[in-house]
Amino acid sequence: MNKMFSWIAAAVLALLLSVPQGAQAQKFGYVDSEFIMGKLPAYAQAQQELNTLSSNWQKDIETQKKELDKLYRNYQAEEVVLTEPMKKKRQDEILKKEQDIKAYSNNIFGFEGQLFKKRQELTKPVQDQVFEAIEKVAKKKQLAIVFDKSGDLTMLYTNPVHDYTEFVLEELGLASEERNQPGQKGAVRSVTTPQAPGGEATVEDEPVPTRTKQPTRTTTRPATRKN
Repeated sequence: MNKMFSWIAAAVLALLLSVPQGAQAQKFGYVDSEFIMGKLPAYAQAQQELNTLSSNWQKDIETQKKELDKLYRNYQAEEVVLTEPMKKKRQDEILKKEQDIKAYSNNIFGFEGQLFKKRQELTKPVQDQVFEAIEKVAKKKQLAIVFDKSGDLTMLYTNPVHDYTEFVLEELGLASEERNQPGQKGAVRSVTTPQAPGGEATVEDEPVPTRTKQPTRTTTRPATRKN
């Protein structure tokens, strides 16, 4: 959601800078989309579901890594009694297991993987709802531009008189006496970064060792209200 309006804001800002000074009489405002999203129960529910999925997928990877570790330890214990063909077979088995874990991890946590697609599926309806509310407020207040305070566009100073966050919350039916108080920003909007056992990097970040004969063990504001 942080980047929801950033590219639009950047483009509009560039356009404004190219317009003669006398023509820049348009009204503008900003909202805190992160704060708004943190107030939406549907968004919190979506994030909870994503965290649960992420945790379950990571447990699957950890189980597979334990199986890999068992294969390697068995190979080490029996290596001295194995023939060369048997060694080669066991080495290939270990290498394939490593490659399968890496492929599974990339499929889940990689770019446009299952977690990415699920996040889009669960959060897009809520994002659309917020966007529609912002659009309605912009039309009602005759705003030509609406920036996102929590987006990538850096806002070094913001005058509360231009903050329309509370109006968007009203449009969504979420206005309250505690308006514009900090919401559950970090915990609600983020998905826990998957960690491998022992706090190491996930499998997708781990290189698959190349073996020849011997397998190498994988270690695993209060706002001024506008009328």
